[in-house]
Amino acid sequence: MEHLFIIFFGVVIVNNVVLTKFLGLCPFFGVSRELRSAFSMGLAVIFVMTIASIVTWTVNRYLLVPFQMEFLKTIVFILVIATLVQFVELVIARVSPVLQRVLGIYLPLITTNCAVLGVCLINIKEDFNLIETIVYGFGGGVGFMLAICIMAGIRERLSLARVPAAMQGFPISFIIGCLMALSFFGFQGFFSH
Repeated sequence: MEHLFIIFFGVVIVNNVVLTKFLGLCPFFGVSRELRSAFSMGLAVIFVMTIASIVTWTVNRYLLVPFQMEFLKTIVFILVIATLVQFVELVIARVSPVLQRVLGIYLPLITTNCAVLGVCLINIKEDFNLIETIVYGFGGGVGFMLAICIMAGIRERLSLARVPAAMQGFPISFIIGCLMALSFFGFQGFFSH
């Protein structure tokens, strides 16, 4: 049980996919203007990342490895992720059309979100079993949501501040992202993998 906690805490804080591995930066900067949309995007990423981790682990273990087709894993994983995102988009469209409008173009961006693909590939590289894969996938999504919600909270506060004209928008967001990454790198000494 302690091992699973270390995997979870490690991917959420110590090895956060956005702030220490720099994966998924497009939605991180694009959807973090408002906390509400960032939170919704985070929930969608948690769901997709967890399910994608399970499905890609299963496909790799029971299809690619037995037939010696590991060289296809990136392409197969991208297809799995794209299918899952389409499923999530259909469910959100039926359950909450307002949420679908809020997420707009950013929901399909999960298809090309390298954080989701990166987590699936790391699961295979680390040779995790199914339970570890689920914990790592869920933790990766929670880490993504944590990072994007912190960024959204800061950006909402910045909308009330006097930011020089040359720094408004993405320039100040990049600086904030760098400072957040530096702060998360500070956790690297707590757990060594």
